[in-house]
Amino acid sequence: QVQLVESGGGLVQAGDSLRLSCTASGRTLGSYYMGWFRQAPGKERVFVARIKWSGGSTVYADSMKGRFTISRDNAKSTVYLEMNSLKPEDTAVYYCAARPLQSPTYPYWGQGTQVTVSS
Repeated sequence: QVQLVESGGGLVQAGDSLRLSCTASGRTLGSYYMGWFRQAPGKERVFVARIKWSGGSTVYADSMKGRFTISRDNAKSTVYLEMNSLKPEDTAVYYCAARPLQSPTYPYWGQGTQVTVSS
Protein backbone atom coordinates (compact mmCIF):
# COMPACT_ATOMS: atom_id res chain seq x y z
CA GLN A 1 0.00 0.00 0.00
CA VAL A 2 1.06 3.51 -0.78
CA GLN A 3 -0.47 6.42 1.05
CA LEU A 4 -0.48 9.80 -0.68
CA VAL A 5 -1.20 13.19 0.82
CA GLU A 6 -1.45 16.29 -1.36
CA SER A 7 -1.07 19.86 -0.23
CA GLY A 8 -0.50 23.30 -1.64
CA GLY A 9 -3.79 24.06 -3.31
CA GLY A 10 -5.60 27.33 -2.89
CA LEU A 11 -7.14 30.38 -4.47
CA VAL A 12 -4.88 32.37 -6.78
CA GLN A 13 -5.26 34.94 -9.51
CA ALA A 14 -4.71 34.39 -13.18
CA GLY A 15 -1.01 34.62 -13.99
CA ASP A 16 0.09 33.45 -10.55
CA SER A 17 2.16 30.38 -9.75
CA LEU A 18 1.46 27.58 -7.34
CA ARG A 19 3.35 24.49 -6.23
CA LEU A 20 1.52 21.36 -5.21
CA SER A 21 3.14 18.69 -3.08
CA CYS A 22 2.40 15.02 -2.69
CA THR A 23 4.08 13.09 0.08
CA ALA A 24 4.12 9.32 -0.16
CA SER A 25 4.46 6.72 2.56
CA GLY A 26 4.10 3.00 2.95
CA ARG A 27 6.42 1.79 0.21
CA THR A 28 9.73 2.67 -1.29
CA LEU A 29 9.02 4.29 -4.62
CA GLY A 30 11.96 3.13 -6.68
CA SER A 31 9.75 0.99 -8.91
CA TYR A 32 6.86 3.43 -9.26
CA TYR A 33 5.56 6.15 -11.49
CA MET A 34 4.07 9.14 -9.70
CA GLY A 35 1.43 11.08 -11.54
CA TRP A 36 -0.67 14.20 -11.27
CA PHE A 37 -4.22 14.35 -12.55
CA ARG A 38 -6.90 16.99 -12.36
CA GLN A 39 -10.66 17.08 -12.47
CA ALA A 40 -12.50 20.26 -13.31
CA PRO A 41 -16.13 20.76 -12.26
CA GLY A 42 -18.43 18.67 -14.40
CA LYS A 43 -15.57 17.09 -16.33
CA GLU A 44 -13.66 13.86 -16.28
CA ARG A 45 -10.37 13.47 -14.51
CA VAL A 46 -7.47 13.98 -16.90
CA PHE A 47 -3.77 13.25 -16.88
CA VAL A 48 -1.43 16.16 -16.20
CA ALA A 49 2.06 14.72 -15.83
CA ARG A 50 4.03 11.83 -14.45
CA ILE A 51 7.54 11.12 -13.28
CA LYS A 52 9.43 7.88 -12.99
CA TRP A 53 10.74 7.82 -9.47
CA SER A 54 13.96 6.08 -10.39
CA GLY A 55 15.74 8.24 -12.91
CA GLY A 56 13.24 11.09 -12.94
CA SER A 57 12.07 10.87 -16.52
CA THR A 58 8.91 12.86 -17.11
CA VAL A 59 5.87 12.88 -19.37
CA TYR A 60 3.36 15.71 -19.74
CA ALA A 61 -0.03 16.12 -21.28
CA ASP A 62 0.42 18.26 -24.37
CA SER A 63 -1.72 21.05 -22.99
CA MET A 64 0.41 21.27 -19.83
CA LYS A 65 3.81 21.42 -21.46
CA GLY A 66 5.70 24.61 -20.80
CA ARG A 67 3.65 25.83 -17.84
CA PHE A 68 3.72 22.83 -15.51
CA THR A 69 6.77 21.04 -14.13
CA ILE A 70 6.77 17.79 -12.20
CA SER A 71 9.70 16.92 -9.97
CA ARG A 72 10.51 14.78 -6.97
CA ASP A 73 12.57 14.89 -3.80
CA ASN A 74 13.84 11.44 -2.94
CA ALA A 75 14.78 12.31 0.60
CA LYS A 76 11.30 13.63 1.34
CA SER A 77 9.40 11.02 -0.69
CA THR A 78 7.59 13.97 -2.20
CA VAL A 79 6.48 14.79 -5.70
CA TYR A 80 5.83 18.36 -6.75
CA LEU A 81 3.81 20.01 -9.45
CA GLU A 82 4.96 23.53 -10.20
CA MET A 83 2.29 25.45 -12.06
CA ASN A 84 3.05 28.78 -13.69
CA SER A 85 0.99 31.37 -15.56
CA LEU A 86 -2.17 29.88 -14.16
CA LYS A 87 -5.42 30.38 -16.03
CA PRO A 88 -9.02 30.16 -14.86
CA GLU A 89 -9.36 26.95 -16.87
CA ASP A 90 -6.74 25.38 -14.62
CA THR A 91 -9.31 25.43 -11.83
CA ALA A 92 -9.76 21.84 -10.69
CA VAL A 93 -9.14 19.33 -7.97
CA TYR A 94 -5.62 18.05 -8.44
CA TYR A 95 -4.86 14.47 -7.51
CA CYS A 96 -1.60 12.69 -6.93
CA ALA A 97 -1.38 9.02 -7.88
CA ALA A 98 1.11 6.18 -7.87
CA ARG A 99 1.45 3.04 -9.92
CA PRO A 100 4.00 0.28 -10.12
CA LEU A 101 6.05 0.37 -13.30
CA GLN A 102 4.43 -2.79 -14.62
CA SER A 103 0.86 -1.67 -13.88
CA PRO A 104 -1.28 -0.04 -16.60
CA THR A 105 -3.39 1.77 -14.04
CA TYR A 106 -2.88 3.87 -10.94
CA PRO A 107 -4.09 1.94 -7.90
CA TYR A 108 -3.08 4.51 -5.32
CA TRP A 109 -4.61 7.98 -5.07
CA GLY A 110 -4.49 10.93 -2.77
CA GLN A 111 -7.52 12.81 -1.54
CA GLY A 112 -7.01 15.73 -3.90
CA THR A 113 -6.31 19.39 -3.40
CA GLN A 114 -8.43 22.21 -4.78
CA VAL A 115 -6.87 24.82 -7.04
CA THR A 116 -9.03 27.79 -7.95
CA VAL A 117 -7.79 30.43 -10.37
CA SER A 118 -9.75 33.66 -10.48
CA SER A 119 -9.76 35.93 -13.51
